[in-house]
Amino acid sequence: MSNYQLVEKEAFTVLGIGVELKSDYTDFAGITKEKHDFWEQVTQDGTLTKLKELADNDYIFAVNEAYDNKMMHYAGVLTEKTLPEATRIIQFPKSTYVVVSGEADSSEELQNVLTGMAFGQALVELQDYQYVGGPNAAVEMGQKDGKFFGEMWIPVVAK
Repeated sequence: MSNYQLVEKEAFTVLGIGVELKSDYTDFAGITKEKHDFWEQVTQDGTLTKLKELADNDYIFAVNEAYDNKMMHYAGVLTEKTLPEATRIIQFPKSTYVVVSGEADSSEELQNVLTGMAFGQALVELQDYQYVGGPNAAVEMGQKDGKFFGEMWIPVVAK
């Protein structure tokens, strides 16, 4: 059984700077490489630092969303503010969320671990709820004892 819980969350907004993922949605290696390259770029070019300066807390969101018939991936922060170079203001609904907790040795590994646990285990095991789309996010919440920790947040509806 997975380490997940169902949590009621109020609506919230994430300011994101993103990229369209071009790999087929079944090409895990291709998607992983595209996300890696994107995070390397936003870290090195200062984009992530600009986002963090606007954040309401220390959380860093790695958001996945099908938007405008495109598979999008964003680096984001919880805020009502904006930046001219922001790609999208992502509205997360008031909803029940599947929340999966985890830790890893790096930020990138944390995203991969949380995504795998959420989509490969938690959503498969869920009996009374289902994911019907909308934005989902791996949320890096901090570091402790050299490990990155966080949660995956996926909105679900009752079956």
